[in-house]
Amino acid sequence: MTMIDTLFSRLQALSDEKTAGILRRFFKTGPGEYGEGDMFRGIRVPVLRKLCREFSHASVDDAVGLLASGWHEDRLLGLLMLVERCKKPDEANGTLIYTQYCSRTDRINNWDLVDLSCPRIVGCHLQERDRLPLYRFALSESLWERRIAIVSTFHFIRCGEFDDTLAIAERLMGDKEDLIHKATGWMLREVGKRDEEVLEGFLSQYCRRLPRTMLRYAIEKLPEPRRQAWLKRRI
Repeated sequence: MTMIDTLFSRLQALSDEKTAGILRRFFKTGPGEYGEGDMFRGIRVPVLRKLCREFSHASVDDAVGLLASGWHEDRLLGLLMLVERCKKPDEANGTLIYTQYCSRTDRINNWDLVDLSCPRIVGCHLQERDRLPLYRFALSESLWERRIAIVSTFHFIRCGEFDDTLAIAERLMGDKEDLIHKATGWMLREVGKRDEEVLEGFLSQYCRRLPRTMLRYAIEKLPEPRRQAWLKRRI
């Protein structure tokens, strides 16, 4: 039995239909919803993380192979495995993972898959490189590529760099998708947690143009009087 076959076998054994039903509803898999048609085995993230540690010897090819699966948890396990491999100081390995990731964004097709993987895989890789790929993703027709664009900047924020987050947030202000409003507001909030002056400078310029959800997420950690002031200013 190959490694990928062993992984699929273990994932199947961990499946739970009751939990799967809960996850299908939570991740909006019904007709017309953002996760329409996605299949769930019913495996929680902590269990997948434990499995990831157990199979730390699996190859990058094995992890990438999981992305081809129709099961949500299989793809998530593959992404978690790739994230772990990105933590190792191997330039060639990191470049390979980044390239494979960006060529398979159609398989990274829900918000948890994006959020648990792109800061480490994309953001970290682009830390010392041209960040133009993020701006291309920000213009994509794919909801998930646009989310990758903004959430990948979480890595830069953690490094004390805010310019790309603010620039991409500006480009996403007119987005029609609530999941983009939430992700962008979240990243703005993370900027504000580190430097309120930078966040409020951005809000001073764009507050009235921000979707309400984006603004609410962005100002969530500000003192209540300032939160209320920004909400009133938007009106």
